[in-house]
Parts: sequence; structure tokens; C-alpha cells
Amino acid sequence: MKYPSIPPLDLEAVHQARTRQNQLTKPPGSLGRLEEISIRLAGMKADPCPSVSRKAVIVMAADHGIAAEGVSAFPAEVTKQMVMNFLRGGAAVNVLARQAGASLTIVDIGVASDFDPSLSGLLHCKVARGTRNMAKGPAMTITEAEKALVVGMEVLAGVAENGLDLIATGDMGIGNTTPSSAIAAILTGLPVAAVTGRGTGLTDAGLEHKVKVIEQAIALNRPDPKDAMDVLCKVGGLEIAGLAGVMIAASARRIPVVVDGFISTAAAMIAVGLVPDVYHYLFGSHESVEIGHRVMHKHLGLIPLINLNLRLGEGTGAVLTFHLIEAASRIIREMATFAEAGVTDQG
Repeated sequence: MKYPSIPPLDLEAVHQARTRQNQLTKPPGSLGRLEEISIRLAGMKADPCPSVSRKAVIVMAADHGIAAEGVSAFPAEVTKQMVMNFLRGGAAVNVLARQAGASLTIVDIGVASDFDPSLSGLLHCKVARGTRNMAKGPAMTITEAEKALVVGMEVLAGVAENGLDLIATGDMGIGNTTPSSAIAAILTGLPVAAVTGRGTGLTDAGLEHKVKVIEQAIALNRPDPKDAMDVLCKVGGLEIAGLAGVMIAASARRIPVVVDGFISTAAAMIAVGLVPDVYHYLFGSHESVEIGHRVMHKHLGLIPLINLNLRLGEGTGAVLTFHLIEAASRIIREMATFAEAGVTDQG
């Protein structure tokens, strides 16, 4: 499969942004990570005073065959029910996207249930009716995985058609912390138990069972940790593939990607595995309470911007982070320099 080329960061824009930050009416470095964010944005967008006013969230929804193994506290039917909640505007991500002034796109990339084709507000891009049970064989064929990646790239292109400055990734899929934990274990080389959490609220016994199921799936499928596509096909998910496609396509367009929680970060690991330069366009939004999330960030070299003990998914943490990223952008664009303000910058 051929992927779009990713442009390098604009180092001249980075230099100009850093120079301007040091001339603003404040002690150098006094705005901490907000300064760092603005400088990174400058390089991503090739603009020393970048704007991120046009914001969007893409939520990919899919089911997982592994849910049949009892790895989630909720039944698979909840995936469709939550998609309907998104479409009615009643989910957490709807509320937070409205607050942030961001558009919200919901995609059926692999929900096991069917939706009315005339249903308003849903992108009907179903690759398959969920993945297969990875405890009994590969989750997807390479054809399915590639189709899901293409769906993600095409959805991003559609959202970006009228202009886009910042994209957040979101997910919905009962059981999807299980493939995400498998991806984390394989690509970091850590034991499954070290990267597997309770998901939607498993008991101790449920967590122990979930770890064993993931270990079984890895032992059976033997994914190659050096081959991200092999990992995706054998233990991944359709929404994970779709989100990886979103990240690749956004990076090719110089659109910064705000990576949400555990599932989105698994998708980022796949995206970077397939196209390493995607890394330069990623912001880690928050640190989930899922125990594997921290090691995923470490693997990717991302430092999350907030920690609010979130574990919902949907893109909620990424959308919350929009406010910080926009604040960083507005600081470098709107704050006066010492010269402009007539303030001496020397004691």
C-alpha cells in the first residue's frame, strides 16, 4: 500500500516562532509548555504565527470479535447505541466539541449492526461487521486493514476540504481496549499484564481473564513487532486502522493531530509504524488511567498535556486539549512584543 508523503517540519518557521516567543512581554520561558506548543505548531503548519481556529473531531466506530470472549463489562450492542447517542448530540464528546467550537464527524467503519442508510449525520463507511475473534485467528485480512486505512484518509480529506487547522481523534467500540493492549504489548515488548487495564470497569477476575485472552491471541497469531501492518491485521481493530489513516492523511496536509486516549494512541503507534514521519505532527492530549497509556506515550516520545484521570475515549481528552493548544496559538499571534508595547526588556 502506498502512503502519502509527509512534509518535514518547517525549521525556519520554528526559528521565527522561537525568536518571537523570546521577544514577547514576559520573561523567556515563563509560559512553559504553551511556548513549546506554539513553536511546534509553527513547524507543523509552516507558519511562525499559526492559527488553529478551524477545529474538528473524527470519531471512528467499530466492533470487535474478541468481545465474544467476555473482555468487556458492556455488551457489544452498546457500540451501536452509543453511535446513536453521538448522532443525537447527547454524548460527552458532543458537549465538549460544542464548547470548543469544533465540528464532529461520526463514522461507521465497522459496527456489527446495520444503520438506516438515510440516517443523517453518519458516514457509512463499513469495511466489515466488526473484526474476527483474534483469540481464534487474525482479526482482519490485509485487504480489510488497508480499506480501513483508506477510509480514514478519505474521511480526513473530506473534513479538511473547506479548511482545517487541528484534528482530534476519537473512538467507539466495545472491547477495543483489548486490541489496543495487544498492540501496546507487541510494539513495546512489555508483558501483556503491564499494559492491560480494566477498560470499562472489569473486576479483578475479569482483568485476569482479559490478560490471558490477549496472551492467547498474541501466541496464536505471532504478529511481527517490526511490521505495523502485520500487528494491525492480527490483533488490531477497524476503528484503530481508520484513525491511523486519519493521522497519516492529516500529517500529509500539515494538520496537527491531537491524539486522544488509549485506543487513539494505539492507532498512533500503528500510524507511526507505517509512516514514521507522522510522529512530528502528533500532540499527546492526556494520560488515561489505563495502565498501558504511559508506556505508549513513552514509546512514541509524546508528553501528554493534561491528566484528569480520564478513561472514556470518544475523543474527549483530545477535545479538552484543544483549549490549551488554541491558547498557545493565540499567545504567539496576539501578545505584544517588548518593542510593540514600549516596555524595556532589560533590567
